[in-house]
Amino acid sequence: MPTEDDRVSRMSRDELTELQNERLVRQVAYAYERSSFYQALLDAAGVTPADIQSLDDLPKLPFTKKSDIQDRFPYGLCAVEPKDIARIHSSSGSTGRPVNTCYTANDMAAWGQCMSREMRNAGATPEDVCQIAFRYTLFTGAFGHHLGAETLGAAVIPTSSGQTDRQILMMQSFGTTVLHCTPSYAVVIAEKMEEMGIDPKALPLRLGLHGAEPMTDGVRDEIQERLGYRIARDYGLTELGGCGVSCECEAQDGYHVNEDHFYPEVVDPNTGEPLPEGEIGELVFTTLTKEATPVLRYRTRDLSSLSRETCSCGCTLSRHGLILGRTDDMLIVGGVNFFPTQVECVLTAYQELAPHYVIRLSKRGSRDVVCVECELEPDAWAARSGDGLAALGERLRKDLRDNLAFGMDCAFLEPFSVERSEGKTKRVVDER
Repeated sequence: MPTEDDRVSRMSRDELTELQNERLVRQVAYAYERSSFYQALLDAAGVTPADIQSLDDLPKLPFTKKSDIQDRFPYGLCAVEPKDIARIHSSSGSTGRPVNTCYTANDMAAWGQCMSREMRNAGATPEDVCQIAFRYTLFTGAFGHHLGAETLGAAVIPTSSGQTDRQILMMQSFGTTVLHCTPSYAVVIAEKMEEMGIDPKALPLRLGLHGAEPMTDGVRDEIQERLGYRIARDYGLTELGGCGVSCECEAQDGYHVNEDHFYPEVVDPNTGEPLPEGEIGELVFTTLTKEATPVLRYRTRDLSSLSRETCSCGCTLSRHGLILGRTDDMLIVGGVNFFPTQVECVLTAYQELAPHYVIRLSKRGSRDVVCVECELEPDAWAARSGDGLAALGERLRKDLRDNLAFGMDCAFLEPFSVERSEGKTKRVVDER
């Protein structure tokens, strides 16, 4: 029987735009009336809620930045009284300053709906057994996926991350069919299964829902092969309420945005001007239904593109592409800009290399130097020779130069020498 999620996922563009227009007008007026931050921000920009009558008026609104939230910790952007808050989540960025998001009871229901819809579009059903191996902390990931699975009606095993032997025991004992975790932890689980002599393809596992860190197609394909299931990557930010903003469907052709709750834009990261559909720029989101902490035109710093064409799966919700990098993750070496994901795309093409690496930046005199420290697969390490490593290094340096337009060193490490992570993995060490 079709659900409300099915109906929204297949709305015509005209129907969806009408719903978004209605919700945008209401959200802007609500944020202005309830949030002293947004009242001051709009007043300073010379914009009133009456100026926003449709999506066409959205560019009139000023942007919200991460620092706006950090500078007003803990309740600065909150639009409800503390007594009306049902849940608080938080994360800290590179500065260590907290980024909080709050939820009312209605926000929690909407979060569950968004996550359940994502899971359904990804191929999960109420008959699934979902193992939540995200870490249960103030971070939204574990709780969002847990809530989505419960809303869907699936069984939930809240293992959290770590104790990898026990994770595998739970999979074997309870017939886990859907694994929820970061991609880097999925690799750790795959390695542990290989160490224990367990064939993951003999288990009921059929779907992995992975997020919270970048994941190139190469890493996705490797995990799919090693664990024997299909992957759906999801996307979200604490500032918007956490995971539940978008997720891949079974077609794996972009991330469907829950755009009845989050309106997406792509803007030029330098000028802030909206970009045409299909062009790569910075993703910007406006919440359309958030009560506790509404957010208008939030600059995510994530670079991607947007398409509103109907997906081959039949879903009409817009899709953004793979996150190509973050404007604040961009590395500058010798005047050349690049992103860690660009390096990863090169590395994953090499069968000799494990999906574990570190990009180390240092100084050699007055010159910036980059060295990519790559971990070899066990078979490649066992068969290594001086000439073989030299030839591999020459090929890799050439591919890196061809793809990134500048030269970098590479070093090959023995298996399991790069630190493993149960959560987000740190790929860049800047020693300059």
